[in-house]
Amino acid sequence: MTHRMEPSKKLDAAGTLPANPPLKLHPDRGAGPAVLVPEQGGYKERFVKAVEDKYKCEKCRLVLCNPKQTECGHRFCETCMGSLLSSSSPKCTACREGISKDKKHEDTECPCVVVSCPHKCSVQTLLRSELSAHLSECVNAPSTCSFKRYGCVFQGTNQQIKAHEASSAVQHVNLLKEWSNSLEKKVSLLQNESVEKNKSIQSLHNQICSFEIEIERQKEMLRNNESKILHLQMWKRVIDSQAEKLKELDKEIRPFRQSWEEAGSMKSSVESLQSRVTELESVDKSAGQAARNTGLLESQLSRHDQMLSVHDIRLADMDLRFQVLETASYNGVLIWKIRDYKRRKQEAVMGKTLSLYSQPFYTGYFGYKMCARVYLNGDGMGKGTHLSLFFVIMRGEYDALLPWPFKQKVTLMLMDQGSSRRHLGDAFKPDPNSSSFKKPTGEMNIASGCPVFVAQTVLENGTYIKDDTIFIKVIVDTSDLPDP
Repeated sequence: MTHRMEPSKKLDAAGTLPANPPLKLHPDRGAGPAVLVPEQGGYKERFVKAVEDKYKCEKCRLVLCNPKQTECGHRFCETCMGSLLSSSSPKCTACREGISKDKKHEDTECPCVVVSCPHKCSVQTLLRSELSAHLSECVNAPSTCSFKRYGCVFQGTNQQIKAHEASSAVQHVNLLKEWSNSLEKKVSLLQNESVEKNKSIQSLHNQICSFEIEIERQKEMLRNNESKILHLQMWKRVIDSQAEKLKELDKEIRPFRQSWEEAGSMKSSVESLQSRVTELESVDKSAGQAARNTGLLESQLSRHDQMLSVHDIRLADMDLRFQVLETASYNGVLIWKIRDYKRRKQEAVMGKTLSLYSQPFYTGYFGYKMCARVYLNGDGMGKGTHLSLFFVIMRGEYDALLPWPFKQKVTLMLMDQGSSRRHLGDAFKPDPNSSSFKKPTGEMNIASGCPVFVAQTVLENGTYIKDDTIFIKVIVDTSDLPDP
């Protein structure tokens, strides 16, 4: 881009013009002796002071005449610049960068260039920076009446517009009245439409509210039904499993029933023997054979009593196993109800019964067998101050098919029986190196859990005890447990 510089002014290092240049001035541009403008190149006159290189043309190396500046920042005389631009590929002689013919700063954008009004008004000369402001005030500039938006169609110059507006006030007032009446009609129409739409919107809003209420009600019913269905399906599976267990248990009990019947017949035999012994005792005491018979009968009676005792023990064991099957859980969740809390806590304090075991529960019908162990008066560092709760791996019937060590996440909880349901809980991932989670070699492994699970003051002053009963919940994560 080229920039025009007056020869009467020299540029400093930043490209600006200082107030007192050393160059000689033209007669029409300032005071001083007249100097002829050279037809080609720069000024050849001798100056009082030495001229710096920045005031010399990069082509002719003379003092700049009508300076032009390129985009790369170098300066040339006007005629030298014209000579460069006349070539097919103009380049700066100082840095060899290309010069664009189309980028003339003075012709397109220089704000200090004098231009004329395009509307040929009385103002002869204007700076380009003042042209925009002048056009808005030019008396010859075409314009329209300021009441055009209200219906006036008059057009003319700014001077004609001023005269028109001064002489057409009544016409303009009438146009304003017509426009105002039309606007009032539109406003009234829009108000009526707005009222109707508000009524429609309110009606739709009421319908939407009723639909939302109905949808929420239906969703709640659906959730309840789904919950009931899942609950019923779970109980169906449990009942089916318990039915199979009961069938197996019935097969196991059947021999004991026969033994019980035999025991009943033995009792009647014993009673008959006792009556015979009584008869024999009433006979002649001197009969030796009767004495021997009496000793034999007493021996048989003692043997029958022993057999009855064995049957009673077996029946009690079968009854206990049946009770365990009735309360067993097969989904990895244990709900343990502990009654008579005060009495059991006192027994723990006195050292009679330090801990209690829960009924077994399972991760599945063929899964891990587990139980919980609780110290109501605490154990270890929680003794006397806390309730200690532990998790125990028991030896199961299907341990050979299960992965070991046990790795499932375990959550221990004390259930809040109040309305707030602020259950207390703790969870842990088993340590695979602990013997507590390896395959059991005895009836059960060493318990693992929380010696300071809950402080006794928190337990006994909250809503965790109700009707002298507490509930403990143990949850074993079975989500990633493979089938055996």
